Amino acid sequence: MKKKFTSQSAFFNPRVLIGLCIVLVGVVLALAQIGVFSAAAQGILQAMTKGKIITQSQDPLVPVGFDCSTIHEKGIDKQENFRAGAIMIACGETPGVSTSTSTLGPVGQVIKKLLMPLAFGAADVDLVTGTETSPNVVQSETYTAANPDNPNQIVVTYNDSRGRNANPINISGASVSTDGGTTFTRVTCANNTPPCQVGQSPFSNTLGDPVTLYNRPTGTWFAIYLDVACGGQGIGGYKSTTPSDPNSWTHFCIFNEGSADRESGVVDQNPSSPFANRMYVSWNDFNNAGPPISVVRSTDNGVTWSAPVNLPIPAGAVFVRDVQITVDKVTGDVYIAGMDENSGNGCSSGCGSNRRNVMYRSTDGGVTFTNTYTGPTFVGPCRSSSGFFCTMYDNPAYWRHMGWGEPAAFNHVVSVVYAQKDGSDPGNVYYIRSTDSGVTFSAPFQLNSNTDATKAQWQPNLSVSEAGTLFATWYDETPRVAASCQPSSPGTPCYQMHSRKSNDNGLTWLPDDTLSDVASPLPLQGDPGIQPTYAGDYDYGSTILTKHVTSWVDGRNPIAGASQQDAFTDRELVGFAVTTTTPACNALINTSPVDFVINLSDPVDPATVQATDFTVNGTAANSFVLSNGNATITFHFSSSPVTTPGPQTMNIPANAFNRASDNQGNFAFNCTFCFDTAQLQVTTTNPPVGGTFSPPAPGDYQYDVNFNQAVDPASVTTSDLTLTGNVGGSVTGLQLVNGNTTVRFTVHFNFGGSVTASIGAGSITAHTCNVNAAFSGNYTVEGYPSPDHYTITQIG
Repeated sequence: MKKKFTSQSAFFNPRVLIGLCIVLVGVVLALAQIGVFSAAAQGILQAMTKGKIITQSQDPLVPVGFDCSTIHEKGIDKQENFRAGAIMIACGETPGVSTSTSTLGPVGQVIKKLLMPLAFGAADVDLVTGTETSPNVVQSETYTAANPDNPNQIVVTYNDSRGRNANPINISGASVSTDGGTTFTRVTCANNTPPCQVGQSPFSNTLGDPVTLYNRPTGTWFAIYLDVACGGQGIGGYKSTTPSDPNSWTHFCIFNEGSADRESGVVDQNPSSPFANRMYVSWNDFNNAGPPISVVRSTDNGVTWSAPVNLPIPAGAVFVRDVQITVDKVTGDVYIAGMDENSGNGCSSGCGSNRRNVMYRSTDGGVTFTNTYTGPTFVGPCRSSSGFFCTMYDNPAYWRHMGWGEPAAFNHVVSVVYAQKDGSDPGNVYYIRSTDSGVTFSAPFQLNSNTDATKAQWQPNLSVSEAGTLFATWYDETPRVAASCQPSSPGTPCYQMHSRKSNDNGLTWLPDDTLSDVASPLPLQGDPGIQPTYAGDYDYGSTILTKHVTSWVDGRNPIAGASQQDAFTDRELVGFAVTTTTPACNALINTSPVDFVINLSDPVDPATVQATDFTVNGTAANSFVLSNGNATITFHFSSSPVTTPGPQTMNIPANAFNRASDNQGNFAFNCTFCFDTAQLQVTTTNPPVGGTFSPPAPGDYQYDVNFNQAVDPASVTTSDLTLTGNVGGSVTGLQLVNGNTTVRFTVHFNFGGSVTASIGAGSITAHTCNVNAAFSGNYTVEGYPSPDHYTITQIG
């Protein structure tokens, strides 16, 4: 009997068709997440997800309701933080990482140590101690700082993915040394006392991007990160006076917002600075158009923070990346290095796009900044690209990097290191030097000595000591023997940390040599919750009197047969140098001394010291006395060489005397201090503080500011006077009267009301070196207030 026919083909059943389509799309997305598809297929996937709305998310980094079509509008593709990376993955803009291991090396094989001499530094130290659980084993992107009052205490903060899936999320870590850097312990909670969770760092609810600051007056360490509790993705972190104790860290916020990225920070630790102990944090705020670089400051040891100062964007740039911030070790000037990344287009067109170095300077303790320098274009380092970012490796594209480095400043000499592509050479590290406080810079000087055009050098950092020694460190492929590097290959050496040192503030450099003890394989980024091209975006190096400290990402310790990202650290001693003096460099004194105290980094050989080794204003000392175990020399003059108000110069030539332990000669020492009868300061004003400008506004008014001594005419500008309040005030002119002891400003007010007139510390000088104390006064302007200050009350 013939059976009745009914079609059983699923392809003719609409419900089944729809179900299959949903399944196929899910498979496609899943395959994309593990990096299966080609670049062309990824492009198709991106087109499919362009209008995607995130309707469900178990990932705390990916908000429900996020519209993937706004990625470029919000600058998500330009950001470096972990939240941006997770959103890019969720929206299909970035393929997820593969957790498979390479077959290029035997499973479990430990990287062979290349036994090279310790040219720079001591023994390498792994910062990552304690339990590691795959795949949350990513530790990189470091900020290293030592305690200037206890050199044995060193704190390194870094990104650590062990808390990627914790609740609340925690992608921040720190390691502490109490023995000068010989050993480190990763700070790990042993209990659940808030903010702790067992097995995690105490930095709950933070998203990495580390900054480490030490505040001397309070003895407090500040670990600063992108912070969920500060507005969603603001700037905050945790602070402690006993950093090795996980339960000692307490939370704080610096600035509340939801789109912060790439923060940096620095603290002025020079007690003679006009802004001693002031703390600064900079970042890119993607809530702002551009965005520009934003900066805040704290003048009360981190208790409160100022409103952000947004820095100007130079012509031709759309936004300027916050590279790093630093402070002049002598003057207290603040410098921020930025980068214009191909006029805001980055590497969206592929490897080989333009960059420009940008420099900003503040002379008033971070109240205002000036764009002092915008450099010539150069090609950023790269072998490939992924989205907005260039990458140092290809097939697959890996290790995003745009040429970023670090600035350093010592006594108006500003130094910057960065990386660039030279023809077919994917990357070289360069140094530029300014002797005029960051206004002009020298031609670039190549720091790496390896000239093999197939081997890259990239991602440098730089620090300067109180002795004027510079120490630059970078990733260097000199030891690579294979044709290329692939992540997760423990048996293939890829790069080693190289360094170069200058003992004269960048005038000359010692030869390039190794810092890390062994070559590292290219570490895998195997955490599926972390941006796949990430290998750490920066390593911030710093110094104290006696040593430079720096850290890096290293792949020498495999887990489950795969080389993975570990943070390592090392330090380099400054050398035999003057550490501090009395009078201090850059200090203001009002007496004429006959004794000058010189403190050294190490004991001196007494037989090599002579009174004539030390001069002030070219006049040699008459005698000397040794103390402090021969680590201090007090030079005595029969009559003071300090007689005329103005700058006074102390000098000790190089190799004037020798270190007792090894007969090494001293580094050259030269610095100035200022002699004057008193610090320059405002004595009175006219109108007096609390007085009134009349007749009623609008109009122009005379405002006299009287000082306790004559000021330098060239140091006074209209921008030195700041007017704030509701009167629409502006400064339109000035003249000097009364023998230059009075600055007569012309000011204009549009409305009546209240006004505050301020002159920032260090804005004006006398005898070229005596900087003014800060001044602020409140006044009243006669006249009607601004229309937006009327109060209108409805009657009836």
